[in-house]
Amino acid sequence: MDWAELFMTGGFVTIPLLLCSLVSVTLIAERLIFWIQLNRGQRRLMSQVLALYRDDPTQAIALLKKNKHLPICRIYLEALSLPEPNLAEFTLALETAAKAEIPLLKRFNTVFETIIAVAPLLGLLGTILGLMNSFSALKIGDVGSTETVNVTAGISEALISTAAGLIIAIVTLLFANSFRGFYVRQITLIQEYGGHLELLHRRLSNNSHSDRSH
Repeated sequence: MDWAELFMTGGFVTIPLLLCSLVSVTLIAERLIFWIQLNRGQRRLMSQVLALYRDDPTQAIALLKKNKHLPICRIYLEALSLPEPNLAEFTLALETAAKAEIPLLKRFNTVFETIIAVAPLLGLLGTILGLMNSFSALKIGDVGSTETVNVTAGISEALISTAAGLIIAIVTLLFANSFRGFYVRQITLIQEYGGHLELLHRRLSNNSHSDRSH
C-alpha cells in the first residue's frame, strides 16, 4: 500500500493530520537551523569579548556589534552601550535584555505542544469513525460474506489514522524536547558569561574610581 492509498483509507481525519505533519516538519527545520547557527563557536566568541573588554571595552563593543545576529551579543550590547552605568544599572540592563530575547529562544514551543497533544487525538478520532463505519456495514448472521471481509479490512484501515497521529506526536515530541534542552543550555550560557561581564565591569569601575581619587 503506497502513501496515496494510506491517505485515502485513513479517512478525512488524515487531512488535519497531514497539516500537522507539514507544520511540524517546517518548524522543526527552522529551529534546527536556528540552534545550529546559534551554537556555532558561541563560547569562543564570548571568551574573546571578555578578553577584549578587560583591555579595551571599545573593541569588545565593536565585536559584539559585528555578531549582533546572536541573542547573547544583543543582550550584552544593551548593558555595554549604557553611558557610565553603575553596577545596579548594568545588571538591570542585562536582565531586561535577556528577558526580551526569551520569546525568540522559546519560539514555536506552544505550537509543538499543541501538535503533540492534538495529533494522537485526531488519530483516535479517525479510528473511532472508521470502526463506526465498519460496524454499520456489518449484518448480523451474515458471517463469511463479502460484507464481513470488508468490515475486517475497514477496521485495519481505521487504525492508519491512529498510527499516523502517534508517529507525528512522537517525532514532534523528540525534537521539542531537544529544543527545550538547547534553550536551557543557552540561558545557562547567558547567565555564566553575564556574571563574568558583571565582575569585569565592577573591577573596571573600581579601578577608574580609584584613578580619579588619586
